[in-house]
Amino acid sequence: MPLDYLDARQLEAFVAVMSIGSMTGAAQALRKSQPVVTRLIQDLESELGFPVLHRNGPRIAPTEEGSALFVQAELFLSGLKTISETAYDIANDQAGTVRLAAVPALAAGIAPLALADLPDRGFPLDIHLSSTTSENVVQAIVARTAEVGIASLPFDNPGVDIHWIGEVSYVAVIASDDPLAKRHVITASDFRERRLLTSANPYRLRRRIDQALNHHDVEPVGIIDSNTSYVSLALARSGLGIGIVESVTLTGLPIEGLTVRPLDFHVPFYWGVITATGVPLSTPAQSLIVAIERRSEALPTFRKHDVMPSLD
Repeated sequence: MPLDYLDARQLEAFVAVMSIGSMTGAAQALRKSQPVVTRLIQDLESELGFPVLHRNGPRIAPTEEGSALFVQAELFLSGLKTISETAYDIANDQAGTVRLAAVPALAAGIAPLALADLPDRGFPLDIHLSSTTSENVVQAIVARTAEVGIASLPFDNPGVDIHWIGEVSYVAVIASDDPLAKRHVITASDFRERRLLTSANPYRLRRRIDQALNHHDVEPVGIIDSNTSYVSLALARSGLGIGIVESVTLTGLPIEGLTVRPLDFHVPFYWGVITATGVPLSTPAQSLIVAIERRSEALPTFRKHDVMPSLD
């Protein structure tokens, strides 16, 4: 039979050990003794009926079951913290805590500008800004650990409402001393002799780039992919190739040593501003959504869509 409840203290100890990597470090972070943390983990394993950690003397590693449990345990503890903070805000008549989850490009590019536009009156006492993958943004909204999300497309989840969809063009970034920096535009044929620096996600940017280059019968000499555009910028600055990044990424980051050029082929970047379906929004959250839209509209090549565009 499934367990009715698990002890939050046991889960807290488990998450701390998984995050820090040792019983000693987890005990210090939780301000408990190591035997107490060890006992909490043992009790959790007894409740679950399976081990969550492999132990080899002082060394520990998660079991396969422990790794699977860790993600949900983190979400649970985050939700528990959200409940505690909400209760405190209600009791003390505070403006409330706003939790915003966004993909890295928008967490660094648009989110700080939008937050700066929030009115002083009613400005939330605390703001949690999480920079994470689009999949995790959607999951955070569904799990109610974030109130407002900015996720790249495509995604399809009945538990979220999309307020609006934004689009900008991807651009090329190269080292400022690169011969291509003298060009006014980067062409598809330029990639025949250069390495492509791009996203590793095959379902968003990478698929669109591959389609565009295939359309021009171009295959790069090599590819370095990564999980964020920031890494592509650093790789380009080092002269390792031509980066293709969301133009919105450049809004919030210094780009010394880099030259930004438009592409002669169109690769769109789509994102949606999302909230949980059927959940009333706080006043600060509503103000934040308006501010995100206003700042987005100031982006070069920005287009707003009210419905999901075709991504083929």
